[in-house]
Formats: sequence, structure tokens, C-alpha cells
Amino acid sequence: MRATVLRTQVSAAARRPGRLILTGLAILVAAFVVFGTVLVQEITERTVRDNLSGTPAATDLVIGDNEQPPPTAAQLQRVRAVPGVAEAVGRPAVGVSFGEGYLNLQADPGVGPLATVRVIEGSYPDQPGEIAITPRTAERLGLAVGTSTSGTGGELTAPARLTVTGLVDTPDDAGLDAYAPDSVVTAWARLSTVQRIDVRVDSGESAESVRQRVTAVVGAEQPVRSGAEVREAEANEAAEQVGRLFVLVGVFVAIAVIAAALVVTSTFRIVFAQRMRHLALLRAVGAGRATLVGALTAEGALTGLVAGAVGVAGALALGYALPAVLRAAGMAVSSPGLPLAAAVAVIVGAVVITVLAVLAPALSASRVSPLEALRTASTTAGRRGIGALRLGAGLLLAVGAVLAAVGTWRLLPTPEQESYDPTMPLLLLVGSGALAFFALVALGPLLVRPVLAVVGWPLRQLGPHGRLAVGGIGGTPRRAAAVSVVVALGVTLISGVVIGGASMGVLADRELALSAPTDFEVTTNGATLPASVVTRAETARGALARVVPYRRVAEVTLTRGADRLGDAESGYPTSDLDVAALPTTRSLDVAQGSLADRGPGRVVLGSWVARDTGLRAGDTAALALGGRTVDVRVAAVLPDHGPLHAGILADRGDLDRLGVPTAYTGLLADAAGTGEDGRTAGVRALRQAIQGSEGVGLSVLADERDRNDEVLGTLVWIAVGLVSLTVLIAVVGVGSTTALSVVERIRESGLLRAIGLSRVGLRTMLTAEAGLYGVIGATIGLLLGVPYAWLAVQTLGINAPLTVPVLSLVGLFLVLVALTALAGVLPARRAARVSPVVALGVDG
Repeated sequence: MRATVLRTQVSAAARRPGRLILTGLAILVAAFVVFGTVLVQEITERTVRDNLSGTPAATDLVIGDNEQPPPTAAQLQRVRAVPGVAEAVGRPAVGVSFGEGYLNLQADPGVGPLATVRVIEGSYPDQPGEIAITPRTAERLGLAVGTSTSGTGGELTAPARLTVTGLVDTPDDAGLDAYAPDSVVTAWARLSTVQRIDVRVDSGESAESVRQRVTAVVGAEQPVRSGAEVREAEANEAAEQVGRLFVLVGVFVAIAVIAAALVVTSTFRIVFAQRMRHLALLRAVGAGRATLVGALTAEGALTGLVAGAVGVAGALALGYALPAVLRAAGMAVSSPGLPLAAAVAVIVGAVVITVLAVLAPALSASRVSPLEALRTASTTAGRRGIGALRLGAGLLLAVGAVLAAVGTWRLLPTPEQESYDPTMPLLLLVGSGALAFFALVALGPLLVRPVLAVVGWPLRQLGPHGRLAVGGIGGTPRRAAAVSVVVALGVTLISGVVIGGASMGVLADRELALSAPTDFEVTTNGATLPASVVTRAETARGALARVVPYRRVAEVTLTRGADRLGDAESGYPTSDLDVAALPTTRSLDVAQGSLADRGPGRVVLGSWVARDTGLRAGDTAALALGGRTVDVRVAAVLPDHGPLHAGILADRGDLDRLGVPTAYTGLLADAAGTGEDGRTAGVRALRQAIQGSEGVGLSVLADERDRNDEVLGTLVWIAVGLVSLTVLIAVVGVGSTTALSVVERIRESGLLRAIGLSRVGLRTMLTAEAGLYGVIGATIGLLLGVPYAWLAVQTLGINAPLTVPVLSLVGLFLVLVALTALAGVLPARRAARVSPVVALGVDG
């Protein structure tokens, strides 16, 4: 009997491959995502290994590493004399400071197999004091071919002349790079060591024999590695970073797989409910419960096998096609291998997960009574409640989630805390989130109806179609909960990423407004800024949008009466920078008070100064310097330090009364134009303003701001992309649930059509039902996402404010509702095409 029932169920499933795929669609997508992730990791690692090594391919031997003292210039000369050595290149690098800025001077031969740069204008240096620079460096520093400057670096004790002889093309142009042969670099900077030596062996010579000769020359203390070994180590280091990234990716993929399992559980419940009369007949002719469970589980295994194989095949096809397309477009992207073991593991995993997902619906279906065979309907109504065991487990999980969240909150760092380890709070937070999710799974059917009563109210006001849609969802709360929980999981993750990204964005804006409030900064080495520099900068209005000079003094103290406040021995760094004149600092978030209150007799304190002195917004004290004092009131306290790392922001007149010299110590400026051209014009204008002024330097703060913005934006988009996998699974679940529900409710649809509901009305009702899955899930997800996002931001201990981007979250809500509604469009059109007469004639 067991074998007969098994053959019957499996053959019935095989005869309807459409339903088989529809039932396992979420597993198919999950298998595609999992195996696709494996292929993407292979593509990334191979691309990194093939393209991101900093050692030229012609390098046969490398002398030196970061673990040992560097080779000496004398050893470099001895290596060049070793028989079999065709070329030996030293790789010293030195930072060069000069009046106009900073250069990173690196050694490179400029020509030959070991060169990493290529001359595109002028000639390559061959004498000490000659350099070649990149085009962007030339634009930023205003150093054309043939121009000269003076700078210091390495072991130089006095400025030495540097002459630009050419421009070179490099793989990366940071805007501060210069190159010259190793002999030129070591002679100019008076270096006695090089960071490493690259060796090219004569053709026909054995690299191993040359290696032995070189080792004898440089000594056993200097490691001598093969070029292939070094390139492999460099590639492995980069690939290891990729591997760490994909560990994080794997966490999100695992969440998507869990979501797929929940969706599959829901769809199997619907499928088995549609076949209750058939299952009851099997019970009537002698099939036991265990037999039915085995047969239904085998059907689930077949579904997982087919879905997993199709998903892996789809990922493999795309994984090979995409790199080929990208290579045709000129991008250096490597193809993946053929990870058969991973493919088999994914398919087996799909089968296992599907079997686990089908167990609960199979056990429920096996309890069907043989008397159900006498009913006219082939389906049974879904249960609306949950058992006492499930209720108790759900409540315990919810209590555990709350307790873990409270524990996380109690471990959050305080403003006065100097050291903080986020490991334990983060573990508690992750545990709380996991418990909350499983509590939601257990208690979901009880939550659907009250949530639906609130979110479904607007829909009920739209007429009978809305009321029917709300009633359809409310009539099957277990099904609605199963699908909506997956949507809620996706929304919780995405809303958390959006809120966390917005909070980190505010923190990044704050940090940049403090450390890089403008595009450029002109400073001196502790001296005052010549008045002519400020005057020339202020007249360069075509290239500079604003120029804000400031004074900075390091020894201001705070007193109250005869008492000195705080423990700082030498006082606090104080500036009279006009924050109102800088767009980036006008909107600085404050911990206390308001920046608008700043003015004569009022100061703004960094949080560390406020903690050290015990002052708060509204308190009074006195600024003290050199025996003079000025009474002030605290207008605001910043969450961190002040702009340019100032501890106290004071009014210009107050510093005058303290006897601070009127000469400025620096100035900030913004470019008048946009983009690289505007920035370059601003740099040139400031270089002209600085020319002839000793000890005055220029920093391009905007480059740092761009890099930080790019990194933060990239991280946020990667995170959103990863958590969107769960949303994709949720939308697939809504579509398959709606499609199977249409089959289950053919008679209901026919009855509605028979009493006057039009095809458009039926489509509208079923599409609205699908959209309601999104409404319920998105509502629950946002209710969980906001508090967990706040806890996550605080747990990191980075002093970022909670920022809730309302428009983004509203957009997320609407997009989720639209996606789930769209997932129900095709099933709704299919239901509307069935004739009322045909539908009423269907057996249940």
C-alpha cells in the first residue's frame, strides 16, 4: 500500500510540472541566488588574482618584505652585478613636502619590462632632482613640464630643487603621485635603503640558480621570493578581503533561504488543502497517516530536486554569459570555473530544505478523516487559530526577544565611557532579532487580523471590491501570516539598512563638516598666514566661491570665578571660525543648545570639552588666556569636537579681548565651479595666492570628502542589494500563493461572477488581496525595523544620531505594496477568464 500511494502521489506531481515548479518557485529562486553567489565569488576572486597584483609580470625574483628590515642601496648595486641578473629595480618611496602641497615620490624605471608607468609627455627623469608626475597631479599642483619647485623628504634637512621633466600614465592617479628611477630617488632624498628589489633574470638562466647567487650576495636575513610567489601572495591578500566580504553576503543569503523555506511551507499547505478529498479517499482505501506523510514528503523532495536543478542551471548560464558580455564591453572580468561540488551541494540543499518545509503541511494533511471523501468539496478551509503549544512557544520567543533587546540597551556605551567593546551588545542584538522573527512566525496568524483591521480600513471604504479583498485575506490568516512574515522580514532588513545608512550619512556629514568643511584649506606650520595670501584668495572670485579665514589658539582655558574648569593642563584648542559662513557647518547636529545662539559672549563647545569641564548649554564661564578673561555663556554643545578639531568655537571679538593676535592662522575656501575642472581652478587660484610664502601649504579636503561619500554610498547600496534578496523571495511567495489560491477558489470566483461581479471587479479584488500581503508585511516590518535600526546604530558605539528618512521609508512601503500587487496580476487575470458556468461546475 505504501509503495502504491507513493507512486500515485509522485506520478501525479510529475504529470503537472507547472504546479510542481509553481510550488517550488521560491526554492528555485533561492537555489539561483545561492549558486549565483558562489559563481560571483569565483568571478571576483579570479578577477582580483588576474588583474590586481602590483608586481609586474616580468619580475622573476623579489628581495625584501614588510616583516624584515628593507634592503640597502648598496645591496641593490651588488644584486645588479650578480651573473644572470638582467635587471634589478629598487622600489623606494618617499613623501615630499613643499610650499604648494605634498607629493608621493615613488621609484620606477619608466621603461622596460619592470616599469609600471608610461611617459606620455616630455621625458623621464635621469638626474637627481628630476621627477615625472601624473596628469592629475600636474593640474592640481600647477606643475607643468619644465617647472621647478623645492621640497623636503626622506633624509633631507633642507629644501632641495625638484624639476618636472615629464608626465606619465599610471593605473591609478590620486593627484599627488611623482615617479623617478630608483637612483634618482635615493640620491635626491639621500636614502640608504629601498623598500624592496625586483629582479628580472636573463633569458636562458635558471631562476633558482640566480636566486641562490642573489641570496649569497644579500645575506640570509633578506628573504628572496619568486615573482610568481609574490604575485600570488598579493592576489591572495586581495582575494582574502573578497572572501571576508562574501562571509557577510552568505549571512544575507542564508536569511533569503529561510524566507524561501517559509514560502514553500505556505504553498504546500495550499496545495495539500486543494487535494483533501483525494487524500481522504486514500485514507478510506487503507492508507495510513505515515504512508501519506511519506508520499507527500517524497513529492516535496521531487519539487526541491527539480527547482534546485533549474535554479543552478540558470545561475550557471548567467554566470558564464555575463563575464563574456563584460569582456566584450572592454572590462577585465574573468570567467568562473565549474564548481560541480557546489552545484551538487546546492541541489541537495534545495531538496533538504524543501523536505523540511513540507513536513508540517504533510503532517497536518495526513490527519484528514476518511469521511472527508464523502464531502462535495475537494478542499478544506484553513485553520484560523493556532494551538496552545505554538502560542506558548511564540510568547516565550517574544519575551526572549524583548529581554535580549533590553540587555543590548543596558550595554550601550555612555558619553563618558572611554573604552567600549561592541561584541556582546551586537551578539545580543542579533539574538533578539532572530527571536523576534521566529516569534513573528509563531504568532503571525494572531497578528494578521488586528493589523488587517487597521491597514485594511482604507481599502474597505473603497466599496465592495475592497471589502471582498480584506475578507479574503482575513478568512485565511495562517496563509496570510506565512507570506506576510517573509515580506516583513525583508522590510525589516531594508528599513534597518536605510535608517542605518541615513544615520551613518549624518555622522559622515558631521565628520566631514568638522574635518573637511570646505573644498580647500590653507594652513601654516604653527605660524601666522601672510595677509597678502588672504587678500589674493579673496580677490579670486572667479575660481573661489567663498574664502573664510580663521584664527586658532591652543592654550585657552575655562574658568568660573577663581576656579579653573577641567583637567586639561595646557588648555583647549580654540578657533573663531565663522560656521555661519560655511554651508556644510550650518546644519551641524548639536547635542545641546543651538548654533543660532552663537555670537559675542557665547561659545560652542565640543562634547569632550563639555564633559571635561562639566559645562552644559546655558551655563556661564569665562575664557582665560595670558591673564585676561572674557565672560561667556555656552550656546551649544556639539556631539563631538568642533570644526577643524577645535574644542571651543568663540566669537572673533572675544578672542580680540583675550589679546589673540589679529593675524590669521589659516583659511578655508570652496571652489566656484563644479566637478574636477572647478576644483582644479580653485587649486590654481590658491597656489597663485600662496606663491612666494614660505611654510604655507594647501590641502584639497574635497578629495577626502568624495572618497568617504563614495565608500558610504557603495556600502549602503551593497547592503540594500543583499537584503533585497529576501524581498525577491517574498514577492515570489506572494505570486505563487495568489496563483495557487486562484485554483483553490474557482467556485468562489464563479459564484461572485454569477451574482454580478465583473471580470474587472474580480481582477481588482484578487490584485488587492495580493497587495494586502505587502501592506501587512510592510507595516509589521517597519514597526520592527525602526527600533532595531536605532539599537544597531547605538550598539556600534559611533555616536551617530538616529535618522529616520520618512520619504525613503514611505517609498519603500509603496514599492513593496506595488510589487506584491503586481505579483497577483497574472493569477487574477487567469481567474477572471474562467466562465461562471464552468467555475460553478468545478467540484469544489
